[in-house]
Amino acid sequence: MHATLQTLWQETRDSDPVRQRLYQVLRQSIIQMVLAPGRALSEKEIADTFSVSRQPVREAFIRLSEAGLVEVKPQRGTYVVKISQQAVLEARFVREAIEVAVVKLAAKKGIEPSVLKELHDLIERQRRCLEPHDYDRFYHLDEAFHRTLSLGVRQQAAWKVIEEVRAQLDRVRYLSVPHSTPLERLVDQHNHIIATIEARDVKRAEEAMMLHLREILVSMPDLIRRFPDMFDVQDNPVMQEAIQ
Repeated sequence: MHATLQTLWQETRDSDPVRQRLYQVLRQSIIQMVLAPGRALSEKEIADTFSVSRQPVREAFIRLSEAGLVEVKPQRGTYVVKISQQAVLEARFVREAIEVAVVKLAAKKGIEPSVLKELHDLIERQRRCLEPHDYDRFYHLDEAFHRTLSLGVRQQAAWKVIEEVRAQLDRVRYLSVPHSTPLERLVDQHNHIIATIEARDVKRAEEAMMLHLREILVSMPDLIRRFPDMFDVQDNPVMQEAIQ
C-alpha cells in the first residue's frame, strides 16, 4: 500500500499545496481500491507516510468526507465508506444527462479536426492496452476520452459537474474494467460514438452515448455478487428500474 501511495504522490505537482496533493492521492487510492471500503484511516499513519504534519491530512479527510468517500466518526476514527449503489446510480444519471447533451451538440455542430484527431488517437492508445491488459492505463485513457469530448465542444462547466459527482461512480468503473466489462467492448463503443459524430447523426450519437454510459448498469449487479464486502448491503435499489 505504502509503495502505491508514494507512486501516486510522485505523480502530483510539487507546486500544489500539500493538502491538495494529499486529497488527490487519497482519492485516487480509494477509487483504485488501494484503500478498500471499510478500511480505517489514521491521520498519524498518513502523515508519517508522506512526512507531513497532521493538519493537511485532517483537511484532506474533510474533503474526502464531503465527496462521500470517507466517514469521520467522532471518537472512533475515519473510515473509507462502502460503495453506495444509490449514489452510483445518481451519479450515472447526472453523467448521462450531461454527456448525451455533449455528444448531441458535437454531432449537430461538428467539432474541430484537431479534436477529432485527438479522440481517434486516444482510441488507438486504448486498443494498445488490450493485449497487455493494462487496466490502469486504460482507465485513465477512458477518462481522457470523455474529458476531451466535453472540452472539444467548449463545455468546461459540464465536465466540472461530472468531476464533482463521479467519486462513487469511479470506484465501480475501476472495478468493472478488469472484472466485468470487456475492454474491447468499451473501445468499440468509443469508436462508434466518434463515427456517429463524424456522420453528423444526432440521434445515433445520443443512442451510442446512452448505451455506453449504461454499461455500468449491466456490470454492477455482477460486481455486487463478486465483491459483496465492498458495497453497502443496506443500500439496495432495484437495478432494472434504473435502466428504464
